[in-house]
Amino acid sequence: MKRSPTNALTVFALLACGLPAFAQRDFLTADEIEKVREAQIPNDRLKLYALLAKQRLDQLQRLLEKEKKGRSLAARELLEDYSQIIDAIDTVSDDALKRGVDITEGTIAVTASEKRFLDQLQKIKDRNPPDLDLYDIALKEAIAGTSDSMDLAAEDAAARGAKLSAQDKKAKEDAEQTLAAEDSKGKPTEEAKNNEAKADDGKPKRKPPTLLRPGEQLPDTAKQP
Repeated sequence: MKRSPTNALTVFALLACGLPAFAQRDFLTADEIEKVREAQIPNDRLKLYALLAKQRLDQLQRLLEKEKKGRSLAARELLEDYSQIIDAIDTVSDDALKRGVDITEGTIAVTASEKRFLDQLQKIKDRNPPDLDLYDIALKEAIAGTSDSMDLAAEDAAARGAKLSAQDKKAKEDAEQTLAAEDSKGKPTEEAKNNEAKADDGKPKRKPPTLLRPGEQLPDTAKQP
C-alpha cells in the first residue's frame, strides 16, 4: 500500500526529532497510571504493581504459545515493561522503608508473586523458542531484575531502611560539598584577605621592585640648576 504524503511527513518529522514518540513509550497504560496514583498507601501500591507484572507475563505466555510473525517485538516490549514494573516495586519499597513505613503486607505479596514470575521466566528460557535471540537480552534482564528484587525483599527491613537513609545523607553531603567548592572558585583565599587587611592597618608593605644595582642611587634632581 502506498504511503500517504501526510504519513511520510509525520515519519520524517519523528526521525528528525530523534524519534521521541518511540523513545518515550511508557511501561504503563494511562488507566494503569491512574490506578497507581490512587494507590497512595505503599502496601496497596506494591500489590498493584505485582498484579501488573503478572498481567505482563500472562500476556507474554499467551503470545509465545503460537508462532506468529512479528511476535518477537511484542515479546521484547512486554519483558521490558515487566522489568520496569519490578524496578518500580523496589523504588516504592525503598522510599517507604526510608520513611519508616511498615510494608510487611506488601512485601509478602510481592515475594510470593516474584517466585512465580522467576519460575515462568526461567521456563521460557529453558524452552528456547526459535526467535529467542531477538528478545534474549530483555529476558535475561527480567530474570536478573526479579532475582535482585527478591534478594532485596529478603533483607531485614529496619537494616535496609537505615542503609538507604545513610546513603541519602551521604549523597546530600557530597552534593553540598560540590556546590561549596564551585562557589569558592574565583573568590580570594583567606590568606589573601588577611594580607590585604594588614596593609590597610598601616603596617609596612613589601617594597616595590627596582632596577638599580646595590649602592646605586637616583640623582638628586632638586640640586640641579
